[in-house]
Amino acid sequence: MDGVPLGSGGGLTDIADFVNSAPAIPEKQVTERRRYRTIWISDIHLGTRGCNADLLIDFLDHVDSDTLYLVGDIIDGWRLKKKFYWPAAHNDIVWRVLKRAKRGARVIYIPGNHDEVFRQFSGLDFGGIAIRRKAIHETADGRRLLVLHGDEFDAITLAHKWLAHVGDFAYNALMSANVWVNAFRRYFNMPYWSLSKHAKAKVKNAVEFISNYEEVVAQAAGARGVDGVVCGHIHTAEIRTIGGVAYYNDGDWVESCTALVEHADGRMELLHWADEIRARGEREAAVAA
Repeated sequence: MDGVPLGSGGGLTDIADFVNSAPAIPEKQVTERRRYRTIWISDIHLGTRGCNADLLIDFLDHVDSDTLYLVGDIIDGWRLKKKFYWPAAHNDIVWRVLKRAKRGARVIYIPGNHDEVFRQFSGLDFGGIAIRRKAIHETADGRRLLVLHGDEFDAITLAHKWLAHVGDFAYNALMSANVWVNAFRRYFNMPYWSLSKHAKAKVKNAVEFISNYEEVVAQAAGARGVDGVVCGHIHTAEIRTIGGVAYYNDGDWVESCTALVEHADGRMELLHWADEIRARGEREAAVAA
């Protein structure tokens, strides 16, 4: 079934009906889900063909957390304005997020530049999801982390929005190629591989931009008196310390398919889910043998 995630009215009744409905892709009956104190995911880009919905659904079916942060660009409003694309799997991701909120998880949604239309609702709760412009997260070991999408520190997005849209067009062309490349790889039982991530790593200016971006974000967080910052936006997962400030980027679900998680003791870790699926398959194959 294709279509928007909620009914035409978009009210609380529609949300309740949607959550109580059955997803097109049923939840996996996992014997023992991994439990984390906090999970951060961002840059899902629902509404685009580049979104790796199947991998994200697999992730959501294998992990749980007390708190879930959606750190922006969850829905790609830029692409949806140009061409509507919303397959059943994208509905199923929305369903899983709303289901978590209904089950008692604390869900905080911090809109990014691609879903900036939701920023006007900052401060409101919608279907059990708190919409905020930014947030302060306190880890289990007492550190304070500023959580925001990160486009606030992207000079191109701020000063030259037209150029950002041009870049978005080129990026989506690359992601379309990525879909075909991975369809070929699946046919030959090869694991997921990101063409765009490989291209960025090979382009000197892109690497320099990412490095500068990380430093600017970390400096801004330090000026606000926090111990660290969690962001998304640039589709580059990272954990590093910059000038005494902990910098965390949870990556994306278009290229790297990553999530940032906090363990019960406050330890932070990046999960690369394509690698997790590959390792799981190898374990299952070994058991079957």
